[in-house]
Amino acid sequence: MTILQLCYTPRVAKQQSLFELPPDPLPWELAADADRTIAGVVLARPMETVYHYLVPEQLREMIRPGQRVRVPLGAGDTPTLGYCVEVGQTAPTSRRLKSVLEILDREPIITSQMLELTRWIGQRYLASWGQVLETVIPAGVKKQSGTREIVCYTAAMGLAEKLPGMKLSKKQLAVVNVLLSHSVPQSVDTLSELADCGTGPIQWLRERKLIVPVRQRVSTWDDDDGSPVVMQEDLALNEDQQKALTQILGLVRKKEHQTVLLHGITGSGKTEVYIQTIREIVSYGQQAIVLVPEISLTPQTIRRFRSRFDSVAVLHSHLTDSERHAQWQRIATGNVQVVVGARSAIFAPTPHLGVIIIDEEHETFKQSSTPRYHAREVARERARMAGVPLILGSATPTLESLLRTRRKEDLLISMPRRVEGRPLPPVSIVDVRHDPHVQRGEAIGRALQNSVTQCVQDGGQAILFLNLRGYSPVLWCQKCGVGVRCPDCDLTLTWHADRQKVVCHSCDYEAVKPTACPNCQTPGLKYLGTGTQRLEQELAAKFKGMRLLRMDSDSMKAPGSHDEALERFRRHEVDILLGTQMIAKGLDFPNVTLVGVVAADTLLHQPDLRASERTFQLIAQVAGRTGRGEKGGRVIVQTTCPDEPVIQRAAKHDYLGFAAGELRHRQELKAPPFTHLARIILRGPDEALVNAEARRITTLYRDAAKATPQQVRILGPAPAPLTRLRKMWRFHFQLSAESLDPIIALWRDVQAKLDIHPDVEMTIDVDPIDMR
Repeated sequence: MTILQLCYTPRVAKQQSLFELPPDPLPWELAADADRTIAGVVLARPMETVYHYLVPEQLREMIRPGQRVRVPLGAGDTPTLGYCVEVGQTAPTSRRLKSVLEILDREPIITSQMLELTRWIGQRYLASWGQVLETVIPAGVKKQSGTREIVCYTAAMGLAEKLPGMKLSKKQLAVVNVLLSHSVPQSVDTLSELADCGTGPIQWLRERKLIVPVRQRVSTWDDDDGSPVVMQEDLALNEDQQKALTQILGLVRKKEHQTVLLHGITGSGKTEVYIQTIREIVSYGQQAIVLVPEISLTPQTIRRFRSRFDSVAVLHSHLTDSERHAQWQRIATGNVQVVVGARSAIFAPTPHLGVIIIDEEHETFKQSSTPRYHAREVARERARMAGVPLILGSATPTLESLLRTRRKEDLLISMPRRVEGRPLPPVSIVDVRHDPHVQRGEAIGRALQNSVTQCVQDGGQAILFLNLRGYSPVLWCQKCGVGVRCPDCDLTLTWHADRQKVVCHSCDYEAVKPTACPNCQTPGLKYLGTGTQRLEQELAAKFKGMRLLRMDSDSMKAPGSHDEALERFRRHEVDILLGTQMIAKGLDFPNVTLVGVVAADTLLHQPDLRASERTFQLIAQVAGRTGRGEKGGRVIVQTTCPDEPVIQRAAKHDYLGFAAGELRHRQELKAPPFTHLARIILRGPDEALVNAEARRITTLYRDAAKATPQQVRILGPAPAPLTRLRKMWRFHFQLSAESLDPIIALWRDVQAKLDIHPDVEMTIDVDPIDMR
């Protein structure tokens, strides 16, 4: 072949490819392709594409999936953070590839299995893979908080062979011998101690390149908190507990995945079943993840697990970055037996996972920002991938979980009796519409006041539940007939007497209390409604001499305050515990003989599909805090809606009756759990523009849905219930279908055609919980 023919070969091949298969690549082309490494990279942005970059020769030995990298992006080659998700020799593109600029981690910070899980999360919840990775890896891990970089030394290559012909001093030789006898690099301090020398011999050897400096990171955080732990034996199980444990361990021993709904009434001993399940898991050298919903539950749970297991790690939002990084490292070594934490603990890097447990599974384990994953569903997928059981425990399971058991998708295990045969406490419904105390503006009615007095006089303790924090939720103008609203949100401001400020509970806006109505300038605003601060003031006046403690997010801000408060209550240094939903579940105090629900219908009339379900759960859970000791207990439920079926069912502890009625109602409405929803929210500073974009985009989806064989209903658009939030106007619409697949397919089909106005933001929430 001539030079001319060689030059024209590519063009000829290009022309031939229009009509026939391209010729086989030339040997030099094969060699060039084989001698390259390509990294698949996802970016921490709302971009779903996996981009491919060449790996420079000097980085090929270092790069692995799970590391963070810096890569050039766009026409300007802007250095951009990304995550390496694959390494190979081919790329699905013929374009010239750019090169990786930098590898940011010496070792992968996320495992291959976690890469697969995060990819699944992105696909199910319609977020980019990079956004998911950026969310699930703690900031402390990415920053390597709580560590410092030090210089260590190792012997140079071939030093052992050269040593006989070298003239070294006694101290220099001692340094060399220490390094040759250790397989890992040694710090200067350790090397000086082992060789019994100063830094001079080390520096002399370094200058002659006989020893090689290596930078390594070491932890500066001490994991030992110094608190003594008294180890306890496993408790004896009753018949229900033993039956549940036997069924669960049967799954464990078969090494098969199964989701188990452990429906046990309050006080039935679900935690002991968890512990003895984990006991077996640990005996196999495996690890357990236990999720709890509230930080207030974590101290009690941690103590309980630490008294039964040698190594327990904690992951929750109150940890500092360095503490979280230290716990993450401990877990990744495989030496931690039990990981206890809130929602994000589902991503704990357990290399030997044996079981996942979600306690109080009815609570909101849903992420409120992108990616809006539900930890229960993520746990289900992680357990499936690992081939291990998932245990969901609750006295009031979600309707989603209950329906799965009725469809035989999950296994239902019931524990209908309390430990030691104790009965559930009797519940009295008190209609306060005509109560003389309530009519004069007080929150505690006559029956509840008398019951609290009697309870404390008999040596018991009382828990009072009110799910409204602050002093008063509304400052009301008698002339206008409206409440004072947040200037940035479509919400009334709450008066906080302790801060002497009016506060928005959505955006945290705060201001001094207005002396007159902002709308009509009429002075003399009136306080409407009662929050926990106002109730605390009322209780102090009604029950003089009784020891009172308030627990809400305002009073429990200091680190460790939850644990300290509950410990005081446990030691009977407090007679009356007043709080919001953080005291409604998980607490076990045998001396509590009275629970009072101050306003049972607070959540009942919210514009929310799950209002009845949440009302039942709260009443049932807070009622379960009493009657756990020999003294027994009782529950007083104050309400202005005594005939509401949900309140009547909760008073009878009739979860199954409530669930049956609510499931029938949801099925008639074609609502979850019989359908899946995806809520699409548009927001922006211009109300008319957001409204117009919502209508235009909804039309695009509606037109696309007509062309698909699987039916997807389009609901909306409409103003969101919370129409203005943080100065942004909000409109929404919903996609509804019997399964998620058609919703996801429709979203992906329309997404590329949207061309949203730059002043409008759009987010999607798959299987939403919060519909505000």
